[in-house]
Amino acid sequence: MLQITEVEAAKARWIYTGIAYAALLAAITWSVVDDKAATQVPLTLALSGVMAVWIGLIARWWPIWPRDAVWAVVAYTGLVAMNTVLIATSDAFASFVWIGFPYAFAIFPARWAVFAVTANAISTFAVQTDWLRSSSPLVVILAVAGPVIFAGWVAGLESERRKRAISQLTETNQRLATAMEENAGLHAQLLVQAREAGVLDERQRMAREIHDTLAQELAALIRQLHAANRVREHPEQWQHHMDQVRMLAERGLSEARRSVQALRPAPLESSRLPDAIAEMAHVWSQASGVPVHAETTGTPEPMITGIEVALFRVAQEALANVAKHAKATRAGITLSYLEDVVLLDIRDDGVGFEPGTAGPAGDSGYGLGTMRQRLLGVGGTLEIESRPGEGTAIGASVPAIRAESPGVTV
Repeated sequence: MLQITEVEAAKARWIYTGIAYAALLAAITWSVVDDKAATQVPLTLALSGVMAVWIGLIARWWPIWPRDAVWAVVAYTGLVAMNTVLIATSDAFASFVWIGFPYAFAIFPARWAVFAVTANAISTFAVQTDWLRSSSPLVVILAVAGPVIFAGWVAGLESERRKRAISQLTETNQRLATAMEENAGLHAQLLVQAREAGVLDERQRMAREIHDTLAQELAALIRQLHAANRVREHPEQWQHHMDQVRMLAERGLSEARRSVQALRPAPLESSRLPDAIAEMAHVWSQASGVPVHAETTGTPEPMITGIEVALFRVAQEALANVAKHAKATRAGITLSYLEDVVLLDIRDDGVGFEPGTAGPAGDSGYGLGTMRQRLLGVGGTLEIESRPGEGTAIGASVPAIRAESPGVTV
């Protein structure tokens, strides 16, 4: 961990250097004015010049701990040595040597700064009192330096421990703030995506509903109008086709309203799925003139709404494709209830087509895509078997999720 940052080092460099030069200039002035030994003045000025250069070197290569640990030790050792020499030449430099104390804490960590402070204090004290001549150096170290070093070491450890804790807490807070900002951005992004997905899902739902209801009814209505136009001279047949037109128009309007309100198809409101498919097939047969046989195998059970709607719409779309493209003479629908799945098969003996192409002749393929989307929405699959001239078989498979299953909403 750095004792001070690069920015703090740049500030400390000018502050400490300015203070040091001011204190040195004051000490020089004092020593020149008060020193009675004129022979000491040249030496004092020379040593002061060396000190000024040394202070400039420290300012030029300001040591950052621990990156410049060696230079820090060398720089401070030179500072203490020249302090000792200067105060030995003139007592006036007692007003300058204190600069070693702030330098110690600026250059070193707290637990190491105590050694630097102790060294500066002992050297100054020893020169001024001449202790080293009358006392053992060991006594000076034990009596003065020992307690100071111990107290400073403990205080330094605690100070660095607190600095590390504060630094870690600050970093954690910064990471937390960054994470919260990222989470807020992701949340906003998810909201936008969810909104866009909701709009897209609603558009797809409306497209499927329009295709399965209005588009199919309008296509059948147009076929009935063409047929009525061909039998204008036969009033009874013409009236039959016009009755079909009226019925298709009314049913289309009703289905359009139900699609907008996202309701179940009308046949499923009053009938079970097998009966609704059989009734729909009967009405389709009357309108198209193609016989259709509808049967149910297994034990019919009520399924959740999504599954029954999907199967009903698939049967409706498949029969619409038969009427528009197959030119079939007969068709068949089989609804099979098994233990785990419900199967729906629609067959015709029409012209067929090549699977993998756009779809039956004249079809854009949207009807087949709609069937697949509906089945995928309830976890089902769609299979198509067909060859040109050999008819078409469409198979739908969905999981048997019964309406009365616990936790299932109908």
